Amino acid sequence: MSIFSSALVFEEAPAGKGKTKSTLQCVEFFCNNLYVGRKNAVIQHFAVTDSSRGESPRVQEVWRRQVGRGGTVTQLKTVPVLNHLLVLCDGTVTVVNMFSLEPVPGLKSIQNVSLFYAGEPAAQAQPVFVKLFIACARRRTVCIYRVCVDRWECVGQVLLPQDPVALVVHETRLCVATSDRYILHDYLSQSTLKLFTHNMGKQNVIVKESVKGEFLLNGPGNLGMFVMQNGISQRPPVQWPEGVLDAAVQYPYLLALQSQTLHIYSMLDQQLKQTISIQRGKALLSTSESVFVVAEQQIHCLSQTPLGDQVQSLLEHERVEEALTLLDGVQALLPGDCYKELHRKIVRTSGWINFYKEAFPEAIELFIKSELDPREIISVYPSMVVIVNDFEHQLPAVSNVRDLWQLNQEDRTTFQQYLSFLSHFLREVRGTAQGQICPREVDTALLKLYLEQGDYGNLNQLVSAPNHCVLHVCEPDLQHHKRFFAIGLLYQSQGQPFNAIQTWARIVDGEGDSSQTVLLHIVKTLSQLKQKSVILETMDWVLLKDQKAGALIFTKRDPDTQSMFAPNEVLTILTHYPIALTSYLEFLVHDLHSKEEKHHTLLAVTYATRILETAKGMQVNDVTTQETREKLQQFLWQSSIYDTSAIHAKIKSSHLHVEKAILLGRAGEHQKALQVLVNQEKDVCAAETYCWRTSAGQDRKCTQQLFLCLLQIYLGSGHHVTAAVDLLNNNAMAFNPARVLEVLPGSWSLQLVMHFLRESLRATTHERRLRGLEKSLAKVENLRQKCAWMEAAHEKVKLDRSCVCHCCQRQLTGPEFLRRPTSEVIHIHCYSED
Repeated sequence: MSIFSSALVFEEAPAGKGKTKSTLQCVEFFCNNLYVGRKNAVIQHFAVTDSSRGESPRVQEVWRRQVGRGGTVTQLKTVPVLNHLLVLCDGTVTVVNMFSLEPVPGLKSIQNVSLFYAGEPAAQAQPVFVKLFIACARRRTVCIYRVCVDRWECVGQVLLPQDPVALVVHETRLCVATSDRYILHDYLSQSTLKLFTHNMGKQNVIVKESVKGEFLLNGPGNLGMFVMQNGISQRPPVQWPEGVLDAAVQYPYLLALQSQTLHIYSMLDQQLKQTISIQRGKALLSTSESVFVVAEQQIHCLSQTPLGDQVQSLLEHERVEEALTLLDGVQALLPGDCYKELHRKIVRTSGWINFYKEAFPEAIELFIKSELDPREIISVYPSMVVIVNDFEHQLPAVSNVRDLWQLNQEDRTTFQQYLSFLSHFLREVRGTAQGQICPREVDTALLKLYLEQGDYGNLNQLVSAPNHCVLHVCEPDLQHHKRFFAIGLLYQSQGQPFNAIQTWARIVDGEGDSSQTVLLHIVKTLSQLKQKSVILETMDWVLLKDQKAGALIFTKRDPDTQSMFAPNEVLTILTHYPIALTSYLEFLVHDLHSKEEKHHTLLAVTYATRILETAKGMQVNDVTTQETREKLQQFLWQSSIYDTSAIHAKIKSSHLHVEKAILLGRAGEHQKALQVLVNQEKDVCAAETYCWRTSAGQDRKCTQQLFLCLLQIYLGSGHHVTAAVDLLNNNAMAFNPARVLEVLPGSWSLQLVMHFLRESLRATTHERRLRGLEKSLAKVENLRQKCAWMEAAHEKVKLDRSCVCHCCQRQLTGPEFLRRPTSEVIHIHCYSED
């Protein structure tokens, strides 16, 4: 691969007898203007015309000028911002016009110059100027000149320990080569950093500009060394041949010139990439677009092959690591889209190489990183061709490509590893931007892979979630493997819920295993479905299979789809399914917090109906019946919206005495309620609980009335004396002692009620003292708040001899004074006069 192509720009015509009058020494180039310095103190200006159809550039001489009586032109430099051309000939710097080569008036020549360096124009400076650094070997100095259009002046000077041989400047940092060492010097801070010594001749000492802020030096041991302006090397050196005369950087390459050969190295991996034969080479000039090679009789122009073509050529030879190193090194030089596309190509080629080497983890990573179209990898599998019939696939351009169809016939174990790779890769890209290039092909291929590998867990997960499987391709494969539940899931994900439910119904009806699990899945599907017609068509079948599960169709719906079925419509549907009806009513009352009397009443009646129907079957103590009765009692206590008369009529002639008592209590007939509990239910604990629960949240008077009523019922019956005594002793705080003494029979002894009287008196005393304590605490809090207010509203005022009246400016001699809100103090009489 040729990195640089060479074109002959200029060739000196031979003179008589094969000898030339002068030889070429140096060149300068700017914007199709080529300047040539000769050995006989002549400079030439050529206009360069771009070549066409691969021909060499054409040059035409514009001007020629003699800049001295004799000697060699050793250095040329254009200053476009000033239209100047700087010429170093025979130790003298002369300034001529870039286009006419006429001397510039006002700019006298500078004598005793060994070399110079021209800096960049100062940004936004007025007048415009550049800095010129002139090295004088005789005085061992570098003089800094400020060059304007029509004048220049010396503005600084740097002393050197030895004669300067080469010089490059970046910002304020000078990189100077002397006769035996390289140094860095900052002319602003006057700091000097010694780099390393050398023992080379003057013609082999090299100091060149590399990339911004970096210098290229010819170091010991024939090393091309890169040094930053802070003296640190951030790039490995290049080992170049002995006898290098000049060097130049055309990033990312370093060119080293010998007398007969030009060596081209990569700055990225420091390897030799190309050599070009040169006859008697003398110097190199690097421009933004090309490199000029100066020989004694010829000037060649080296043009770098476009970076994209270089990368592509490396890929064709499968030198992927080298291509990636090159691309990463020149990323800043390429448009963003071009870099990304080339990077994808490199990584993709590396991925195919690893794929066919069976390095599957690396291949997956590289395919994902290169954003490979999943159809490219699917197409290489023979069983997947049907999925990507319309895709134009090209075989990977790698040398180790394999035929997977033949591999499947000869080595099934290795082919299974390739299948595992494909399923892993497709899972990784599915759902990403890479997978969205062809979602139908990705999902369909995954389904076929799961079936072939027997991975039914991942299969069900795939078809139960939204997917893009091609139904007519996948369904025959699923039927062949008897995956009927997965077929239903696929129908559902493809927006065909009725077909899905029909498929699952066949499993529940006996055509498959796990019927209960499938039934619950059908219920879940119906609860999420928005097609009302499908729900109505299959609902009765579900309710006949399992009423409790069928109720979930209505109770587990999303809030935004609850309005699809009005509560009254659902109640009508569930009329003949009592278990489902009960579940739905509980959902309305407890979860949706319905405030409709109809729903609360119907729920209570449904509870009662189930209890009574169970009682007819002589299963009064059945666990389910007891749970239902507890639910009914809890509901009657908590709800206040139901129709008590309707419920009471339902249970009036039944054994549900506790429920009757609760209903009577709701109607305010507490005495009748307690009589039912005492005389019919014969449960004194239930009666006591009724009193506490009914009076919860009420004042103490209500509690005392209820317990007094219960006590009177006990005393009136004549059969509950023990219950009455226990009621008094266990609930002394719930009674008014005075009222109790009024209703107690005169035949009762003091000993019988002694415990009650003692506990009642203790409770009364405790309550009175507690109220007194609360009152005292309230007074203390009131005083504390008043004290805090007074402290906040009053401040101390200190009086001494320095305090004077704000009005009369006389001293305050007595303790009587006034203080204004603005903090001034005044005499009382001054305030009255004011």
